[in-house]
Amino acid sequence: RCPARTRLFLSAALPPPACGRVRWWLLLSGLLSLAARRARWRRSCCPVRGGGIVGSPTRARELYWFSNGKLQNPDNMRFTLYKSNDSTNPRKRNQRILAAETDRLSYVGNNFGIGALKCNTLCRHFVGILNKTSGQMEVYDAELFNMQPLFSDEIVESESTENQTKTFREKMDSCIEAFGTTKQKRALNSRRMNSVGSDSLTRAVAKAAESIIDTKGVTALVSDAIQDESQDDSVYLPPCHADAAQPEDVYKFEDLLSPSEYEALQCPSEAFKNVTSEEILKMIEENRHCCFVIEALKSLPPNEESRDRQARCIWFLDTLIRFRAQKVIKRKNALGPGVPHIINTKLLKQFTCLTYRNGSLRNFISDSMKAKITAYVIILALHISDFQIDLTVLQRDLKLSERRMIEIAKAMRLRISKRRVSLAAGGEEDHKLGKLQIPLPPAQNADRQSKRKKIT
Repeated sequence: RCPARTRLFLSAALPPPACGRVRWWLLLSGLLSLAARRARWRRSCCPVRGGGIVGSPTRARELYWFSNGKLQNPDNMRFTLYKSNDSTNPRKRNQRILAAETDRLSYVGNNFGIGALKCNTLCRHFVGILNKTSGQMEVYDAELFNMQPLFSDEIVESESTENQTKTFREKMDSCIEAFGTTKQKRALNSRRMNSVGSDSLTRAVAKAAESIIDTKGVTALVSDAIQDESQDDSVYLPPCHADAAQPEDVYKFEDLLSPSEYEALQCPSEAFKNVTSEEILKMIEENRHCCFVIEALKSLPPNEESRDRQARCIWFLDTLIRFRAQKVIKRKNALGPGVPHIINTKLLKQFTCLTYRNGSLRNFISDSMKAKITAYVIILALHISDFQIDLTVLQRDLKLSERRMIEIAKAMRLRISKRRVSLAAGGEEDHKLGKLQIPLPPAQNADRQSKRKKIT
């Protein structure tokens, strides 16, 4: 049997050139003797404080330790040392890679690159092997390796690919699952349950759509969609008779006001019917009515029947403009006691929608309803002004932008023109005119975006 030997790790600075060499060897011999008394006899390579030795007695040793703990069972370790084949390059010929394998995990350490230990370049390490039979010790150069655990490439690649495919929301959800508070985890569970419910609803809608397509057919559905698109203007426009022979029959007056509603306008319109020039000047000073109403009152016809009809139309137009300026109707007589009951009911039923707010139902004037009121105002103004109106004046009275006013006028198939108008304060400005003329121009179906958003 070979004599038992003890392995020892020792780090020492480089010896001085000449004068201190004897002292250095004495100090080294004393340290080696002291360590040899504590060493255990063992023939195989054993770990010391989580490390060990690799190599034969006739060459330099590789010292290793593990970065993530101590080695429990060194007998199950299988070590392999790799060295660089490039012997000409002075930087690469000393490069070494030490690999260790166990049944559970693999470890790798190297003396170059980012993971290399800097102490290999700052200090020289030695290994002393003491033969207790002869009492002599052999000292060898050594190199330190820090063993890092190595995971399988497939696992790392799959994890990296999975992380790349995840969205930011999914990554945040994973963090909340691992480190989130109880409140955050509860909110995450609720959101996931809601998403599951929405997914189920989407699948149910898709299944219902497929069944409708199978039952009715694609051609019938396309024709229905075209018909709905053509009738979309009826949401905010009065009935249009495109085949009419005269302008007054395109938008019939009977579609605006029924005979009973027209009769109800007689009493409140008396003030407009019998208005004088002094009263018109007072209206202008007090700013009680809009510009279109004032101009219409100035040009009332002298004929009794025509004057009465014009006064009723002007009063109803003024009422629509004042009604449009509101947003929520909190009470039935929102415009005052002078409005007849049948007219007030018409306004609430035809130009408002019900909404639930603060525990009660209220009449709400939405943007689409405001567009509908604007269309009715334009038609009334056409009947008042012989089917040619100043759109700029109406636009300012209704507090609309010029672009939106033109959009509604084109949807009503008016012909748009421009005219220079003299101002009272001096100067001129351009006004847009709208005329209802037979034959009607083609309907403007371009830019059919959300009318709820565009036409207000």
